[in-house]
Amino acid sequence: MRRVLVTGAAGFIGSHLCEALLADGHSVVGLDSFTAHYARASKENNVARARAYDDFTLVESDLCDDGLAGIVDGCDWVFHLAARPGVRDSWQDFDDYVHSNIVGTKALLDACVGQPVRFVYASSSSVYGNADRLPVDETMALRPISPYGSSKVMTEAMAGAYAASSGLAVVGLRYFTVYGPRQRPDMGVSRFIEATTEGREISVYGDGRQLRDFTYVGDIVAASVAAAERGTIGGVYNVASGRPLPLLAVLDTLGEVMGTQLRLRFDETQRGDVRDTHASIERARAELGYEPTSSLRDGLARQVAEADGRRQAPAAA
Repeated sequence: MRRVLVTGAAGFIGSHLCEALLADGHSVVGLDSFTAHYARASKENNVARARAYDDFTLVESDLCDDGLAGIVDGCDWVFHLAARPGVRDSWQDFDDYVHSNIVGTKALLDACVGQPVRFVYASSSSVYGNADRLPVDETMALRPISPYGSSKVMTEAMAGAYAASSGLAVVGLRYFTVYGPRQRPDMGVSRFIEATTEGREISVYGDGRQLRDFTYVGDIVAASVAAAERGTIGGVYNVASGRPLPLLAVLDTLGEVMGTQLRLRFDETQRGDVRDTHASIERARAELGYEPTSSLRDGLARQVAEADGRRQAPAAA
């Protein structure tokens, strides 16, 4: 079994990844800075199950703090998920995106140089921008239309530079529209569930016909582990369902799962939002053995059930 570092361990995807690695018998060090972009209590809840394992250690630290090399020392795999997420805030909070997504990534790459680690890092569908054709594949030009997407392009470029100059074994994953239990409160499905539960209208940006390649968090985790096990060094992979749907169709399914008619309000398209996302996942299939297994309906049902459980937990206590 391996010693593994997961950055962003108390986040949405990171906490699921930690649990999967621990369940497989690995020893996991989780690093998270618990930034204030959403409630600390939510992130503490995310990581609660991982804390129950004896082979899990949680380190509260920023990637730019001293001591990172000591944390990396002895690790076999490093999963780099820590980042400032979100397209819309990146226009005004760019300094924070630079610190978290660019400077922090460089600090972690520096700490890994000379270490026999496999370095798997999270990128984003945002790097493609509004592509000329769909589905997008990994050979296409990267043309982000937001500062967030640009910061992820820089993450990929730096990882490639360290691979070329230092021989670091890097593998990149471009995640597409991840959803499921513990999704961040600012993300679409979480907002839709909260608004519907509270009897409010759902704000839909644009006409609702935009395609989104929704990918269940469990499939994201499976692809991430596969990338560490057998990803091509220096390679980058789309990780998606490969089955895009118009947002309105996703909302119809959510309404069926919640047993109610959603109330929609259409607002202006937000700056930096990509019109359509649709990934080719053929490279991930061929090289990682990746195959998404979760249907949208089942994934949404799990997210709704988890959200209901969180709301009921204080009363139960």
